[in-house]
Amino acid sequence: MGKTKHAGRMKLPSMPAPGLWVSAVPFGLGKIKPHHIRDTMKVAWKNKDNLPYAFRILTQGVCDGCALGVSGLYDQTLEGPHLCTTRLNVLRLNTMPAIPDSKLFADVDELRRMNSAELRELGRIPYPMIREKGEKRFRRIQWDEAMDRIAAKYRSIEPKQSAFYLTGRGLTNETYYVAAKTARFLGTNNIDNASRICHSPSKTALKRSVGIGASSCNYNDWIGTDVLVFWGSVAAGNQPVSTKYMYAAKRKGTKIIVINPYREPAMDGYWIPSVAESALFGTKLADDLYQVDIGGDIDFMNGVMKVWFEMEKQQAGSAIDADFVKKHTNGFEQLKPHIESLNWADIVKGSGLSKERIEEFAKLLAGAKSAVFVWSMGLTQHRFATDNISQVANLALLRGFLGRKNCGLMPIRGHSGVQGSGEMGADPFSLPGGEFKGKDVERLESTWGFKLPTWQGDIVGVSLENAALPEDHERKLKLFYTSGGNFLETMPDPDSVKRQLEAVELRVHQDIMFNTSTLLDAKEAVIVLPAKTRYEQVGGGTSTSTERMVYFSPEIEGPRIGEAREEWRIFEDLARRVRPDDAAELLHFGDAAAVRREIAKAAPNYDGIQHLSKRGDVFQWGGAWLCEDGECPTPDGRGQLLAIESPNRYRPEGQFHVTTRRGKQFNSMVYSDIDPFNGAGRQDVLINEQDARKLGLTDGDEIVLHNKHGVFYGYARTNDVAAGNLEVFWPEGNVLLPKGVYEPHAGIPEYNTAVTMEKAEAYRSRKDISSLEKPVPELEMEPV
Repeated sequence: MGKTKHAGRMKLPSMPAPGLWVSAVPFGLGKIKPHHIRDTMKVAWKNKDNLPYAFRILTQGVCDGCALGVSGLYDQTLEGPHLCTTRLNVLRLNTMPAIPDSKLFADVDELRRMNSAELRELGRIPYPMIREKGEKRFRRIQWDEAMDRIAAKYRSIEPKQSAFYLTGRGLTNETYYVAAKTARFLGTNNIDNASRICHSPSKTALKRSVGIGASSCNYNDWIGTDVLVFWGSVAAGNQPVSTKYMYAAKRKGTKIIVINPYREPAMDGYWIPSVAESALFGTKLADDLYQVDIGGDIDFMNGVMKVWFEMEKQQAGSAIDADFVKKHTNGFEQLKPHIESLNWADIVKGSGLSKERIEEFAKLLAGAKSAVFVWSMGLTQHRFATDNISQVANLALLRGFLGRKNCGLMPIRGHSGVQGSGEMGADPFSLPGGEFKGKDVERLESTWGFKLPTWQGDIVGVSLENAALPEDHERKLKLFYTSGGNFLETMPDPDSVKRQLEAVELRVHQDIMFNTSTLLDAKEAVIVLPAKTRYEQVGGGTSTSTERMVYFSPEIEGPRIGEAREEWRIFEDLARRVRPDDAAELLHFGDAAAVRREIAKAAPNYDGIQHLSKRGDVFQWGGAWLCEDGECPTPDGRGQLLAIESPNRYRPEGQFHVTTRRGKQFNSMVYSDIDPFNGAGRQDVLINEQDARKLGLTDGDEIVLHNKHGVFYGYARTNDVAAGNLEVFWPEGNVLLPKGVYEPHAGIPEYNTAVTMEKAEAYRSRKDISSLEKPVPELEMEPV
């Protein structure tokens, strides 16, 4: 862990910089862009019934949107207030009233005609409810009846036949911790969380490469670094406050590089509402874009290293920090011959980039004294994702971009709760403060006072698949307990997920609102438990930002919804009802402060959380930089360079790589049918103009994407996408994705594939003919 402390907030320059303006036309009039003022007014109107409470949440609470760590209107990076539309969109989840009984207890078929956005608009869940098999409506039950029913079911099955899942939306460290402890207390390791579906490969890769499981640096390291690289990350769209950090970086002379198959308009230029000149004229962000093929990042990075080794042959020290490599890494002797053995034709074909472009990027990094690498799901949601991230670590280690100012590795988080979820042990591979193995198990058993189950828990995708196992199978999923989340709209192959969820005997949805998965049948019953938000949590709660800042968010005075309870208390109650004799002694917390005191003991990095008790309280675990001065928390203190092979991304002739992207949404919660950055609709397919011309397509043409996994009906929309690649919106495009394909190290689902694209008219005509003759099988392919 690092010795240096966070440097604190930085000031923005006072004078404008016209050279960075996107347009001299005020407010970007006439351009396709978000309309922040209009959107803010819409949010105010939506919250008109609770405006004072909404204002207190914004000015007193820690943001429950992204993981930048804004407390009230301020963060630890820049002086001045910060507010973004993502936070404003999520705000209504906290201020909306209870669902009226007329809707709460309506015929379930009537509710099923609503999409998730319409269900969200109904309001908050006020009471515990149940819907037995064959019943068409939910009915209200008391908390005791609901919890006793769940506990009885748990006692009737094997622990391996149960599974817990926790979302990333607004949950606190306290909830993750008590849920993790409860699961192990009840004898199951089948517990998982939303973080793993986004960033689990970041943790597995960073652990094996440099011994850490979190960002090695801070947001203020962006400001003044020579090169800031966004790899498969659209931070401007998903973490809008980060655009203010990018603005500050640009003012310090930082070059911003984006590596992505699609030229995301939000990363080209952004109108930052909390910076006056940017709000008026916009700010140019990206200096360059490298349009790598979907899944071609490993080949691209191998090419970068190949250039560096070639440069070193010409002049020692021109590309690789030999002193850093010698003192702080292992594996150089294996990496160098591997890279030198690769041929340029394969690298160019695999990456989708020319040798000249790869050389250009390599030389840019070779000439930089500092760099920060930021990545997100463009690198993590692949079946070879851990290798993707270890490649990024390779680049940082070879250049010594680690453990010092303006350098580092940053897996930028999307939700406010997800950094803390794994650190609290809410996944099958983790325990609070460590891994589910060896001395960490012994340490937790000593702290908790009970033996942990020794078998390996399942990731949530496998747990759901286990619902289809034979009745007598020890891992047959019979009880699924989910805190938030909607797998119908987050996992590949939604039809298969629906069948899995309906095959579970008892399903428990602990949530603040309905979503489409809540309304699915179960073999015995569906129980719904009303949860409080983080702002209603008595005694407050904490969350951990991307940069390892642990923030205290106080309970905020305002209206309360029906019989909703703090989520950590619900898990504690379940433990007490399943094992009443033991729980009174081993799993009992009087208040939220007691949970934090135990976290400080169970997770050594979190020593300090016990002192957080009022608005504005915050501390950073690990210091400003992990791996400070190149010293990694590995057995020998050294980072590991790894020789990474190019993945096999088979794509039949005439097909396209396809991946998913986000629009105006928060996770699967879509807030607009039109993407404010490019004007695309949710059924639009982004395609390269030359590819469209070859297929005889023009904008708006009805098209079909299909493969052996599914069929997607949409509309062609030409845009600046790398040739041979397509982008569809998520979750709409999930029907094309393979089920049951997981990254081997981290268990993340595959979110990329290959498809055939046809005009809809031709596709329907071919299908009509084939139905009259003999079936025409789809081309078989491997996911890309």
